[in-house]
This record gives sequence, C-alpha cells and structure tokens, in this order.
Amino acid sequence: MLSHTLSPGPSTLIRSDGEPVGWAVSAEPVDYPAAVEAMEARVAAIVAGEAPELIWLLEHPPLYTGGVSSREADLLDPTRFPVHRTGRGGQFTYHGPGQRVAYVMLDLNRRGKDVRAFVRGLEQWLIGALAEFGVEAGVREGRVGVWVERRGAGWSREDKIAAIGVKVRKWVSFHGVSLNVEPDLEHFGGIVPCGIAEHGVTSLVDLGVLATMDEADAALQISARRVFGALVPESPPA
Repeated sequence: MLSHTLSPGPSTLIRSDGEPVGWAVSAEPVDYPAAVEAMEARVAAIVAGEAPELIWLLEHPPLYTGGVSSREADLLDPTRFPVHRTGRGGQFTYHGPGQRVAYVMLDLNRRGKDVRAFVRGLEQWLIGALAEFGVEAGVREGRVGVWVERRGAGWSREDKIAAIGVKVRKWVSFHGVSLNVEPDLEHFGGIVPCGIAEHGVTSLVDLGVLATMDEADAALQISARRVFGALVPESPPA
C-alpha cells in the first residue's frame, strides 16, 4: 500500500518568526527560460536578504525539462516539444497546459537547513492538497513524487499525479513541484517520466475529479499554510 500522511509538515519548515511567504499566481502561461531567469533573480535577492520568500504558481507551454540525473535514452521523442536542460534534481519531466507548476523559493536557513525535511514537506503539501478533493495519495520508497493507487476488477496499478524536482543554493530553494490537474496525458509519451517506465501518469480529471485550476490552487493554498506557514498575496515575478 502507499504510505501517506495528512499531518502538518515538519516543524522545521515553519518559520519561528512568523514571516509570511509570498504567494503569486500567473494568469497566462510563462515561457520556461523566462521563468528560470525570474527564479534565479528572486533566489539571489532572497540570499542577499533583499526579498521575501515566494511560492509562484504558473503554467508552461508544452515542453520537456531534463534534470541533472536525466538519461538521453529517456527522451523518446526529442522533436515533439522544446527540451530544456535544467539544474534541478531529477530526470525528464513534462510541463504543459492543465498542469499546475509551483516554484518554491524558501530560505531553508530559517526552516531547519534540512533538505530531506524540505522534500518531505513538499510531499505533504501535495498529499494534503489532493486530500481536499478526497484523493488518497502517497509516496513510494525509491520513487520521487506523489502517487495514487488505482484499482479495477482484478487489477491495480500506481500512477504518478505530481512530480518534485528542486535545487538549493546557499540554503535557498528553487524549482519545485508540478501537479497534474487536466493536462494532455499523451504528451508524457515523448519521455520516460522521471526515468520510471513501469508506471503511468494520471491527473485529477483522469481520476474523475473535475477540478478547475482555480480550485486546485485553492487546495494547494490551504495545504501550503499547514506545511509552510502564513501566506501573503504577491504579484508574479517580472
């Protein structure tokens, strides 16, 4: 069975000073290079003490990204969509319309300086958001991301519903997570998602949960407060 928890995130992820995290949502799709440039600038400002932390929600046009552990053999169709090499952890993943990407820029100096606890917090955040829709999700030993177990008459399988890929610089995090709300699942066919060929991918809508992106954002916000603390609205990065 999938292991899962809906409890609040590790206490090390809650800032003792109560400083809120910025919460920004981009209304229009953002090109990947522009998003990375904006993240780099914001992370530099956080490191310098010149900007607050930020969780930035957005969508990308269809594209593939390859993390530092990506294998060329897992890029099955390199001409299907643009391919971007990135410094985040992990392997190949897909981003596109109907998928909520959240870039998480937190100062881990103020949240325990524990990368494993941070990743567990990201997992708990996603699991808690999915629970708002009645979806039971969890993590699997040896597999990155968040998974759901699906059953039918005489069969069962596990599909991935959310991916995690992060980077930390001077104890400030960036990149983050992606949650499949209603993407075109066929677009994942150009890669081996996260290097795992024996399992599939799913989405809220594929599971029969007819959630809008706004509803997914609301669930993510509720869960984020439990895991990361207070949030404050902010305009998206330029």
